[in-house]
Amino acid sequence: MINFDYLEQNLDALRVQYLTAQPFPYLIIDGFCDEEKLQKAYANVPELNNKSRDYGFAGNKFEKSNYKEICPEFLELYNDLSSERFNTILAYITAKKTFVDPKNFGGGLHQGKKNSFLDMHLDFNYHPLNKNWYRELNLLLYLNKDWKPEYGGHLKIKDLRTNEEAALEVPFNRMIIQQCAPYSLHGYDMTSFPEGKYRTSIATYAYQVHEMIIEKPRTTDWFPKEDASLLKKAFAKNYNFLVKTKNKFFGSATAKNQ
Repeated sequence: MINFDYLEQNLDALRVQYLTAQPFPYLIIDGFCDEEKLQKAYANVPELNNKSRDYGFAGNKFEKSNYKEICPEFLELYNDLSSERFNTILAYITAKKTFVDPKNFGGGLHQGKKNSFLDMHLDFNYHPLNKNWYRELNLLLYLNKDWKPEYGGHLKIKDLRTNEEAALEVPFNRMIIQQCAPYSLHGYDMTSFPEGKYRTSIATYAYQVHEMIIEKPRTTDWFPKEDASLLKKAFAKNYNFLVKTKNKFFGSATAKNQ
């Protein structure tokens, strides 16, 4: 499913592009998958009804964690992404011993319907189940057929250290590999896709094993817009504490959704 030959033939160029990108390391790969197979996979994408658990920070966004069950092409993609061959490629490009979570905790098929949005945020840093796995990368494969810039939904990234930002286009069969760090904000503004079209992506995450915990473990940190309500800003400020308290007594809803 993945165009491995292209990746392996261009490793050095991809590595340079990733490591030198601004405002922080990221990489855009067009034609990431075999086009014909990805078209077949796209044709099997259902309308999702499992709403994101990101409360008020994600608008009209739906998810399916076990996307590999949808069709053979998605199963092949899932297996390719978690393969040793792909892990070797990732480790070379990023110059770190990274590997894809074989169970894809928290990832899956994401579908943004009418007026969908995702507030800027930092992702959780340490894996909730494998406590010394540090989240190094988001891998986002976009399935936006016939996407146009005016539809919106660009992946917005921002460096908290410098306030530098960028807006990355999200057409069909584009993979964006984005560094996860304590400063790498990302999200997307409200979309205006035509009726019957959705902002669609496959999210996968890669990690590095840490022998020593170097950061305080966190869940998602949210950064609502300046014009957000006071209630939303207060919720964002206390989100980590509230989620940790809930998980302590009721368990992780994300873990249960695998």
